[in-house]
Amino acid sequence: MAEETRRRLPPEAFEPIPGDDYRPYVPATETPKEFTIRSVVLGVFFGIIFGAANAYVGLKIGITVTTSIPIAVLTVAFFRAGQSVWGRTSILEHNMSQTVGSASSSLASGIIFTIPALFLWGLNPSILQIAVLSMFGGLLGVLAMIPLRRLLIKGEHGKLPYPEGTACAEILVANEQGGGQARTVLSGFGLAAAYKALTGLFHAWPETFAQAIPGLPRGVFTMKVTPMFLGVGYILGYRISAIMVAGSFISAMVFIPLIAHFGQYIAIPLFPETEIPIGEMSASQIWTRYIRYLGAGGVAAGGILTIVKSFPTMVSSFRIGFQELTRRVGNAKASKVLRTDLDFSFRTVLIGVSLIVTGIATLPFVLSHVDQFVMRLVAALCIAFFAFFFVTVSSRIVGFIGVSSNPTSGMTIATLIGTSTVFYLLGWTDMTGKITALTVGTIVCTAASIAGDTSQDLKTGFLLGATPRHQQRGELIGVLTSGFAVSAAVVVLNSQYGFGTEELPAPQATLMKTVVEGILSANIPWVLVFIGALMALIVEVIGIPALPFAVGLYLPLSSLSPIFAGGLLRRYIEHKHARDRAKLEDARENGILFGSGLVAGEGIMSVVIAAIAFGAGHRPDWGGYAWMGPAAPYVGLLLFLGVAAYLVRSAQK
Repeated sequence: MAEETRRRLPPEAFEPIPGDDYRPYVPATETPKEFTIRSVVLGVFFGIIFGAANAYVGLKIGITVTTSIPIAVLTVAFFRAGQSVWGRTSILEHNMSQTVGSASSSLASGIIFTIPALFLWGLNPSILQIAVLSMFGGLLGVLAMIPLRRLLIKGEHGKLPYPEGTACAEILVANEQGGGQARTVLSGFGLAAAYKALTGLFHAWPETFAQAIPGLPRGVFTMKVTPMFLGVGYILGYRISAIMVAGSFISAMVFIPLIAHFGQYIAIPLFPETEIPIGEMSASQIWTRYIRYLGAGGVAAGGILTIVKSFPTMVSSFRIGFQELTRRVGNAKASKVLRTDLDFSFRTVLIGVSLIVTGIATLPFVLSHVDQFVMRLVAALCIAFFAFFFVTVSSRIVGFIGVSSNPTSGMTIATLIGTSTVFYLLGWTDMTGKITALTVGTIVCTAASIAGDTSQDLKTGFLLGATPRHQQRGELIGVLTSGFAVSAAVVVLNSQYGFGTEELPAPQATLMKTVVEGILSANIPWVLVFIGALMALIVEVIGIPALPFAVGLYLPLSSLSPIFAGGLLRRYIEHKHARDRAKLEDARENGILFGSGLVAGEGIMSVVIAAIAFGAGHRPDWGGYAWMGPAAPYVGLLLFLGVAAYLVRSAQK
């Protein structure tokens, strides 16, 4: 009996065998419940929660995290807890919930990477306008990926591992026999939410620890002492977090002191600054006026280098994907198709994509600021071209590196460069042209991001024996429902914190804004941009991935230092259990689940605080830490270290 409860995926799930020979966990001959109201509703609920949290995380540090695994764990726990009410649920229902819910994280990426730039330009798009743009991109990404499923998920089984999709399938199968993994997620969620309430509502202690470096002009070590950053760092791991903090450390401890030292001898403002001499600037002002342009050049170059390195894969992916599309057009409908091989028909996909592209070109509401039909038409054609290319690329490349490492920002930069160049040649260089180019980037970024997520979810379904058509329907529902929630979170967060501020710097959107302005106008310091690009090229040549380094160069040290701390904790745990594979896997998985809870808890509480302020008409201020005096920052640092210790303990349970 004990042996029967040891549920796991079949060994063939990890072996390079033909997809037609793989026998999934749930056989194709069985028809358990799958697409049910309860599974969809629960997926929508978790999608809204994690989507809003991811929006905050992305606006804070420019990175979003995949949510499939924590949503899968919470779904199983919820259904098991309420089994006496709604009866037994199947593993395919659990998979459906995570499929619907996980769509929100990719949708959040598409929105927060671009939309805040509109607010920085002084516009105030409504929730409905943002939601429509994101949903058009999301629907386009899901539909365009569907014809590629048989090729990438089934045909490339064993060759494309799809790490998050495979891990999610393992989690769902393992949870068939019970377990307390949901408690790990919820404990992290509760801890981070309570921590954020104490700092955000009651201001019990400061969220930033700062220490000036003696003898170093404007040299300041800063660290955000909040749980979310620890969770992000643990999820990213040691290597990526170390590369990112290296870029940020060079900015804070090398470039800012150098600029401060030599700038003190220049009595007048130095371009691009027009009012304050460098000698009168603080470290944060130097970063805003000068360093961020170095970072922008580095990130743009890093994104382009990532695409160049992946170009052979991109070309082959595009070629194979196009062949698959033409093959499916020419093939007659099969007379007998297994349940596990049922997709939306190609006709449905073609009609859906055509309606979306036509709607972008003809419906004034989609690009409400564009009165010219010709500009809307050109924008729609750019969307169709770049989206089709990058959806194909994203769907394949995440099979190797996963959603979390998908170079979506590089794809968005390439889209903006291409679109802005077309607009420049056509003479559309005014604000309308800039806004239109950015909205093209929004739709393409969302489409590429959601296509990667859809691929991972379909891989999970393939291993478990889900019905692809049901999952595809679930992805579409996830896009439609979470679009409004994430858009509302973005509008509320901006109204209370403001984009481009220390609380919500919106780094990716600021970068995209810089790219568009740089091509369509000439008001940015190109020398600084080119220096940043040259740095990215140099680190790539010496064997360091340019994109994470450049992201670190662009982000403040206060955000990257706690993320590196989370990466260090994971390195410590992995080293400690290196000789015991079972304990190593458990510790890695538990830490990721607890870290996901930390990310979601702080993100949701931040949105709640913003919503309270939005309703009240002012920022809440229920208390303060002034009574602590100079000790207040050190109290925050000690509590941060306490959270780190608890993360290590939770990971090793």
